Amino acid sequence: MATTPFPPAGGYPRRRPRRLRGYQAMRDMVAETTLAANDLIYPMFVADGIADKNPISAMPGQYQHTIDSLKYAVSQALEAGVRCVDLFGVPQQADKDHRGSAAFSDDGILNRAIASLHTEFGDDVMIMADTCLDEFTDHGHCGVLTGDHFGRTVVDNDATVELYCRMALSQARAGAHIVSPSGMMDGQIGAIRAALDKEGFESVAIMAYSAKYASSFFGPFREAVGCSLTGDRRTYQQDPANITESLLEVDMDIAEGADFVMVKPALPYLDVLARVVDRSPVPVAAYQVSGEYSMIRAAGANGWIDQQAVMMESLLSIKRAGAGQILTYFAVDAARELSR
Repeated sequence: MATTPFPPAGGYPRRRPRRLRGYQAMRDMVAETTLAANDLIYPMFVADGIADKNPISAMPGQYQHTIDSLKYAVSQALEAGVRCVDLFGVPQQADKDHRGSAAFSDDGILNRAIASLHTEFGDDVMIMADTCLDEFTDHGHCGVLTGDHFGRTVVDNDATVELYCRMALSQARAGAHIVSPSGMMDGQIGAIRAALDKEGFESVAIMAYSAKYASSFFGPFREAVGCSLTGDRRTYQQDPANITESLLEVDMDIAEGADFVMVKPALPYLDVLARVVDRSPVPVAAYQVSGEYSMIRAAGANGWIDQQAVMMESLLSIKRAGAGQILTYFAVDAARELSR
């Protein structure tokens, strides 16, 4: 059967693409990308030893929560249409040690919060837990340190992965639906999957931080989790100059059993996100990180931009690049905007 050449041999007929832009209903009808509340995941912080929720100065509108205020905030998120939250625990300084032991303690702040949310909401809210040690170590790195090697801080990969497995198991026992290893250790996904399956938690999903860059956009997050880090994590997080190694990390994590893969940060790495989406057989998430959020909030507060409009445009661009899920501190605001 003969096929019609495209574009036509004689050129395009006289047409005006603007015909499809003249009315809001028309624009909605032909929109190639749509954003929904179900696409959004809300990262949240729960802190030990505080009497009331504590505003995070570097992230206006976000808080270190008590367990009670966390439950209320999650109920508000659910009412807005956000059905997944990502929890980060903030222990007291006295509970931090070189191994991050409070991370896998059943009575640690993160596991207590997971259990409380699971009791309150059951399966109506998907509880995702950050599976990393940096908030819990007294040095602020994501794992067990082996010492200073020629001026470089080195994390013991295998010893750290063993602790990640303990952490993931404690989160699963507490009621997490999803664990999210974010430390960028080699082999972490396969080891955690095997540990979960061995203990009967085959239904617990893994969201792998597969392309997590050593980014300067993470700055405000350190205040949010009370991080003890001095220096950086360039010896184990991805180099912002590279993309090929990120694709390799994605392939390895999928082969090891990841149920989702993630690109972090989002907006500065949309090219990476699009490449990952093109090759991934599993859902791909992107994390609009603290620096992205805070810049929009700061510019909006100063009247330099329309905060709501830029918020929605930024999230739409992440979705347009292919993200199936977007972790964003704007989750509740955006969901409410979408419902109007």
